[in-house]
Amino acid sequence: MDKLPITKAGEQELAERLRQLKTIDRPEISQAIAEARSHGDLKENAEYHAAKEQQGFIEAKIQEIEHALANAQVIDVRDIPETGRVVFGSTIDLYDITNDKPITYKIVGNLESKPEEGLISIQTPIAQGLMGKNVGDEVSISTPSGVIDFEIEKVQHL
Repeated sequence: MDKLPITKAGEQELAERLRQLKTIDRPEISQAIAEARSHGDLKENAEYHAAKEQQGFIEAKIQEIEHALANAQVIDVRDIPETGRVVFGSTIDLYDITNDKPITYKIVGNLESKPEEGLISIQTPIAQGLMGKNVGDEVSISTPSGVIDFEIEKVQHL
């Protein structure tokens, strides 16, 4: 299996989330299950079934994060010389020509993607269209909502 790219900050965030799940959430849900079990008949005990469902969710999330970290290729973009070229981990100031507005994106791994915060996955059409381009380039990118034209104004390794 190919290693999935992740930023240094993304790795730290995932590791912290894993610590939270294992040291806080997991013990809390075990306690909730024990408490619900003490209320008697488990067949009609909604608290027990909800707690067991939550436990399954937490365990699945722990496995997902452990797997992601085990298969991650951590890239610290600050170790890569800035050349004005878009690479994984770059923060890119763009001018959205189509919608007449400035926008900033940082290209990150799938698990750290938060589009509403400007963190876009390396696998999105926009990130794919920007990779390898340089400051000053104009790029037309096909997205699910149509073609968007961008001009790359600044590329930083933050």
